[in-house]
Order: sequence, then structure tokens, then C-alpha cells
Amino acid sequence: MNSRLLYRLLVLTLLGTWQSAVEAQGIFNFERKPIDYHNQVARNPVSRLQEKILSGEVQLEYQGPRGYLDSFLKQMNVSRTTQALVFSKSSLQLHRISPPRPRAIYFSENVYVGWVQGGDVLEIIASDTSLGTVFYTLKQQDVPFPRFTRDRGQCLQCHANRRTKQVPGPVVRSLFTEPNGQPAFNLGTFVSDHSSPFSKRWGGYYVTGTHGTMLHMGNMVVDRNTPPGEFDYQPGANVTNLSSLVNTRPYLTRHSDIVALMILEHQSQMQNLITQAHFEEIRGKYYDAALNHDEGFQSDFTRRRISRASEELLKYMLFVDEHPLSSPVKGTSGFSEEFSARGPHDQLGRGLYQLDLQTRLFKYPMSYMIYTDVFKHLPPLTIAHLSRRLKEVLTADSTDDDFSHLDLETRKALLEIVKETCPLLSTNW
Repeated sequence: MNSRLLYRLLVLTLLGTWQSAVEAQGIFNFERKPIDYHNQVARNPVSRLQEKILSGEVQLEYQGPRGYLDSFLKQMNVSRTTQALVFSKSSLQLHRISPPRPRAIYFSENVYVGWVQGGDVLEIIASDTSLGTVFYTLKQQDVPFPRFTRDRGQCLQCHANRRTKQVPGPVVRSLFTEPNGQPAFNLGTFVSDHSSPFSKRWGGYYVTGTHGTMLHMGNMVVDRNTPPGEFDYQPGANVTNLSSLVNTRPYLTRHSDIVALMILEHQSQMQNLITQAHFEEIRGKYYDAALNHDEGFQSDFTRRRISRASEELLKYMLFVDEHPLSSPVKGTSGFSEEFSARGPHDQLGRGLYQLDLQTRLFKYPMSYMIYTDVFKHLPPLTIAHLSRRLKEVLTADSTDDDFSHLDLETRKALLEIVKETCPLLSTNW
């Protein structure tokens, strides 16, 4: 056996031993090199806002019982129509949350913020171009230069596990919830995204909007001793006014819009798959550098890791396994109209933000998250794989593949939209 092969085998053995030790200690892989999650400099909308606050360029205003919430949303360009009201005790300030006093969540593609009545802090998640997702709190105290505190591991207890693809990230969970707001874990919990059946979505959430005969878990509390098959979902269905369920006057709107919730579900898991793909390529390059000092060396192991993560991301962003809508869905807050109007558009006025809501979520089923900074900062091998495979899918002359839900007309439309609006993916087509 030559010395170079022996060296490679030794490195692989050491890497395997290190990974086993990390798992045994309960330490996440991304907390070690090459990701080094807690020690790398954050690059995201919140870190940039902090710099502007400290320089005096921006001032956050503290206003009444909501504190910094209104001003923060304005700085982040987050619409109040995204409001989601969550009454399950399933977050950092759980002791202040209950069905009469739900937590409010507001979001954009790049930031999520949670506000609780009388809460000590705003809870913030930011999409980060290097670290995927970074968690912050902002104390609800009126000071000249408010400071965002970066989480050092507490949030990872719930936001870095199989539900988030083993990376730090947002998650939408559906929980059977008791009248006091406590989750009834014995009845089961579900991660919600666009593949989830309606019947397993939004437990512990208030939901406003119409959805025909489809039923969901929202707007209801349960007795943990009742078998799930005996729950009556009907009273929580097609609710357009929450006044009989909760006092919404302390909040920015009277809504917890069903369409906004569907978007929140989709993009939270899309965010995690982007982070997973990013981390896999970074790890692969790091391991290859340990195996071979030749610049540009890439092992078969790394190629497989990148391919596997990229393919999972591709399938999700093209809505493979999307749960079909059997009834039309309509929101209440104006979110749908606001969201659908967003660009970019191609020369025919088509865009990835346009909603369908009749039989599926989007008119053109490809994720708008390809326009985000975190997607644009994916490493080159991952982008190359996505670009090549996306072209193969969208130019196929048959639908007899893993993407059979996309008919030829839809593929052609997506191809034209991507060519005109996303040069990152289509430059080499």
C-alpha cells in the first residue's frame, strides 16, 4: 500500500472517529470546523441593522406596549399582513403564551420575528449568507442604542434537529394544544411544509381564511385524553373572524392569514434545505483538503454528498410531493394580493410569486427563494449541479420522471421565467 493511500485511509478513520465523538457529546457538526457556527462572523439583515444603529445611521423607535416591534418590522420591510398568531406554548417565552394571549410571528424571505404580549424580548431569526440561519433576541427596553443578542446555543435545542435537516433553521410545527396552551405531545406532533396534508397543519395556531371541505388543526384546543380520531375539526374550519376566539386588538392586524401560513411553511423548510446544501459542500471541500493537498481535488465521497443535498433541494423547490388542494383557499388580510404582485417578472408578466390557491400553492411551481441572498451565496458546485439538473428537468420532452407533476407546458413556462429572471441558474444554459 503506497503512503498517499495509507494517509487518506488514516484521515478518513480520524474523521469518522471525530464525527462519532461529536455525536456522542451532543455537539452539532456545524459547531465545529469547517462551519464553526458560533465563531464565524454573521452576515445577515440583523447584523447589518445593528451596525447602522451603532453608527447612528438608523434609530429604532420604542413605541408603547409593542416596544421595538413596529420599528423593527419597518426597517426589515416586513409586512404586517404576514402576521401569524400562535397560542401553543412552544417558544422561548412560553410562560407568557396562551390561547387568550398568542405569540405573533411576522416574516419576510430573510427574517422572522416573534412578539409576545408583555414579553421581555423580541425573538428573531435571520437568514445568513455564511451560516444559514442565526438567532437573536432584542430586549424590550427603551435605550439609545438597542443591541441584538446573538444566541449561543439555547435556540438550537429546538431549531437544529431532524425537523430542520440537522442544520440551524426555522421550523413550523403543528401541535395538538390544550386549553392552557400546553402541547399535548402524547397525541403526536407534525412538521408542516407544502407536502403536509391539511389535516396535520396549524395545530396551536389561529387561522383565518376559507378552504372549503379541507380541514386543519388550527383554531382548536383539545383534551389530551381524547383519541385524535374523535376530535371535531369542523368548528375551526373556514374562520374569517377571530373575535369569538381571541382579542386581537393588541396586535398589528385582526388576522392570522391562511395563505401567509402556507408561505411560511414552504419557505422555512426551503431555507433549511439551502443551508444543508451549503454546509455539505463546505464540509466536502474541507475533508478533501485533508485527504489531498492538490488544489481542485474532489473525492467521490464529496461528489455524492453535494449531489444528494442538491437533488433534495431541487425536488423541494420544484414542489415534488406537494399536497394538492381539493378546495380553493382564500386569505383574509390582503397578503395574497400583496405577495402575488411581487417581482421579478418575465416579459409576459409571469413570476414565481404568483399564487394559484385553486389546486396548488403557486401558479408556476418553483420556489421564489431562488431570489434570496442565501440562495445566491450557495457554493459553486452546488449551483452548477442545480443549474444542470434544472435545465434537464425543464427541457425534458416527457414527464415520465420524478417531476411528473409538472406538465410540459408548465416546464416550458418555468424555463422561460428562470431564463429571464434568474441568471445565477441560467447563465450557462
